[in-house]
Amino acid sequence: MLSHEQKTSIVSYPQCDTYAWYSQRAWVEIDLAALSHNVKQLRNLLSPKTQLMAVVKADAYGHGAVTVAKTVLESGASWLGVATVPEGIQLREASIKAPILVLGAVQTSEQIHAIAHWKLQPTLCSPKQALVFSDTLEAIDVDATLPVHIKLDTGMSRLGTNWQQAGEFIQLVERLPHLRIASVYSHLATADSADLTVMNLQHQRFEEAIAQIKTLGIEPPCLHFANSAATLANQALHYDMVRAGLAIYGHYPAEHLRQTVNLKPVIQVKARVTQVKTIAKGMGVSYGYKYIAPRDIRLAVVGIGYADGIPRNLSNKMQVLIRGQRIPQIGSITMDQIMLDVSHIPDIQEGEIVTLLGRDRDEQITADDWAKELGTISWEILCSFKHRLPRVAVE
Repeated sequence: MLSHEQKTSIVSYPQCDTYAWYSQRAWVEIDLAALSHNVKQLRNLLSPKTQLMAVVKADAYGHGAVTVAKTVLESGASWLGVATVPEGIQLREASIKAPILVLGAVQTSEQIHAIAHWKLQPTLCSPKQALVFSDTLEAIDVDATLPVHIKLDTGMSRLGTNWQQAGEFIQLVERLPHLRIASVYSHLATADSADLTVMNLQHQRFEEAIAQIKTLGIEPPCLHFANSAATLANQALHYDMVRAGLAIYGHYPAEHLRQTVNLKPVIQVKARVTQVKTIAKGMGVSYGYKYIAPRDIRLAVVGIGYADGIPRNLSNKMQVLIRGQRIPQIGSITMDQIMLDVSHIPDIQEGEIVTLLGRDRDEQITADDWAKELGTISWEILCSFKHRLPRVAVE
């Protein structure tokens, strides 16, 4: 249980005005002090002139976009990055004034209208998209110019114009009414790899593209290239701004980058024991009887399941923490509940808190642990926790 000294508040969905956070069957805790710490750690890696963009797309990687955005801006970030227009609007509706870059592609007139109205800044990925923006803004008789960010594809093979056409693309945008180039950027495909071959190649291509642009007499006002991994790996990739996502949430993009900076996980996932019982040797547990009790065991049912974002493929593989002890999960993970073997905690009580991700005394379970077991990445784990779990801000 949290101490009385810790400040807590429910910061986002679902609406829980009639229930205190501590009455919930399960919830996600967001450690704002850890979040602030991570931002300051990253800022310490940057020169004073290099800005920090905090990537808060996908509801801040499941942490709660509005609360995260406010905290990172107070802690040293100066820009926010989102993937979609609605994500940007959510931040503006929360009275967040910082510049917001929409990293995803935007093409419909409705989205362009919304970008102009909410003072968001779009990514332009192609000449066709630039023309659509200019024509749409002309049609709605926009007085001011819209800041736009030019995306070059230097090897990610995703969004962006081929780096070899950078000069031609920039010249087009320069000529179009209602558009003002705010930055030129690209994205790295393998910055988390210990093999630097591809990253160095992309860096070389980016440099060549910028040189091509400058020979045309155009000086980009801002260049940015580094994601979290590149921010940790190489100062030469910092340019005028870095775009940090995973690192601000306290996770390392790769093991070999752990020594670069001291990051603290921001998220903890907790739930409560809802029933305790004894089952006899030979009894099956949960759907499909994927676990058969090898002896009489004390079993605890916990109110959280795959509908909340606990991967079902962790069935019979995961551990949780109770009273600082590692406890095995048994049987198939179900939609709303999991079962535990708590035989060595005979006095366990209904209502006790179970830590699925996070720290309990000297033990810790992280998103990296789950990702390793599942053969996936921590980004996916963090983004998987569903909206029916309240996000509780903890300081």
